[in-house]
Amino acid sequence: MALQAGIVGLPNVGKSTLFNAVSNSAKAQASNYRFCTIEPNVGLVDVPDERLARLAELVNPNRIVPTQIEIVDIAGLVRGASKGEGLGNKFLANIREVDAIIHVIRCFEDENILREEGAIDPVSDKEIIETELQLKDLDSVEKKIARVEKLAKSGDAKLKYEYDILLRCKQQLDKGKNIRELDLYKEEKTAIADLFLLTDKPVLYVANVDETSMHTGNKYSQRLTEAIRNEKAEVIIMNNSIEAQISEMENPDDKAMFMDEYKMQEPALNRLIRSAYKLLNLQTYFTAGVQEVRAWTIHEGWKAPQAAGVIHTDFEKGFIKAEVISYNDFIQYGSEAACREAGRLRIEGKDYTVKDGDVMHFRFNV
Repeated sequence: MALQAGIVGLPNVGKSTLFNAVSNSAKAQASNYRFCTIEPNVGLVDVPDERLARLAELVNPNRIVPTQIEIVDIAGLVRGASKGEGLGNKFLANIREVDAIIHVIRCFEDENILREEGAIDPVSDKEIIETELQLKDLDSVEKKIARVEKLAKSGDAKLKYEYDILLRCKQQLDKGKNIRELDLYKEEKTAIADLFLLTDKPVLYVANVDETSMHTGNKYSQRLTEAIRNEKAEVIIMNNSIEAQISEMENPDDKAMFMDEYKMQEPALNRLIRSAYKLLNLQTYFTAGVQEVRAWTIHEGWKAPQAAGVIHTDFEKGFIKAEVISYNDFIQYGSEAACREAGRLRIEGKDYTVKDGDVMHFRFNV
């Protein structure tokens, strides 16, 4: 399941530095000049999950396989991008393809790092990006309205339904607000699904602060937090440069010593990745055997056959039943055999909704 979160923001706010820190399969170039990133860099990122390690301690498998999401580093956006300024159209095409947005905002002062927008102002920076995305969405919505308006007014019920939703979207964008704030029902979203609207995507904000503010935040990150108070969003406070240094350390002892020096319990990246995972409405189930202990990604609300299909399509097609042990029970009793003996292994059918942390084994026939 290759779900993607795209890292976006103005030029020189720390996007590629963050990408370098989170990605364990690719390294993005990070330089102090405009449009350093032109083609989007893509990297697979392991989702930190202590449950996977605890299961592995009990099972002692040949290998451990974490679940992953894709992180995409996209070129810096500038004012006027919706009209083609800078790399405007290319940037907006790239961001259209991702499932969620990680919006990096500069919350530190450094006269050595180029900045074209004047004094540091995280709220203004946020609004620049949002305005460009809204303008591009407005253009897409207005074009579709022009296509369906005549037929919608002629009595076509389906197009009339779509037309009414498009008008709601246009009114929202005209007010300078994002589509995701409309809270459209699943059925209503089908009317705009083909537009892949940028402001309908869930967003996570990263306040890139200086070293002295990495634990407490600062006046800039506080302004950002206040600005998004009414949004269904989260602000992760971190120092991207420190996180990049931690990620480059291969020796666990060196990494632990470095983190201890900065009084860090874990890299802030772990919080960021977990939050991005949650932002995409994803959850994890596990398979646990001698060959491997593995985490699998599914959407919240998926039924057992859908979850089985993540392993192999044959598992979903020929699904018979699932053997399920809750994570807490597995840890408490220590093994699948002990859970079975204690009556903690359940047999579930096609209508079972998989819960986050379930340890599962599927029976199928093709």
